[in-house]
This record gives sequence, structure tokens and C-alpha cells, in this order.
Amino acid sequence: MSKSIEELYEAVLLERGADRTTSATARLFDDGRIKIAKKLVEEAAEVSLECVTNNRDEVVLESVDMLYNWVVLLADMGIRPSEIWHEMTRREELLGIAGKLPKKNTLEIR
Repeated sequence: MSKSIEELYEAVLLERGADRTTSATARLFDDGRIKIAKKLVEEAAEVSLECVTNNRDEVVLESVDMLYNWVVLLADMGIRPSEIWHEMTRREELLGIAGKLPKKNTLEIR
């Protein structure tokens, strides 16, 4: 999946300077970071609501929209997806794959 996100990121960067009359991505960039962030929140809410209503197909569709808007927001901030992957790896090494639970081998026996 990381390869797909990286490719999407590169495509978003190419669209950034495109003609806003033909590119939704260019329009989103032109509208600014607040608009991009609002779109991400909107899509995340749609994913959550579809989960609550157990609408699996819509969860998949809305998740793609959410990831797209997340990538646009990263690009607007100059954050490459590889920075996110690096942080995920760091946390996995520190906290385990779930990122919140301590690794079994790091627990002290008292």
C-alpha cells in the first residue's frame, strides 16, 4: 500500500500547478490548507458513519476519498509519505506493531 500512496503523492504534486478549471486537485490546493483539512475531516466522518451503518462497500469507497485528501494535505504541508512510514517504523520498534501497547520483551517483571 505504501507504494500506492507514494505514487498518489507524486501524482498530486504534478496536479498542484494544473489548470484549476480541469483539475479538482489544483482547485483544492488553490482553496488552501483549511479547505483541504476540512475535506479530510469530512471524508473521515463519512468513513466512520458508513462503518456504523455496516455499509462495507461504502467504507471502501469513502476510504479512498479520505486517503486522497490526506495525501493532498501532506503535499500541501511538504510532508512526504516516507516521513510517515519512518515514524511508523520508529513507533513499531519502540511500542510494538499496534503502536500503543508495550512489547512483551520490554516489560519489566516486578
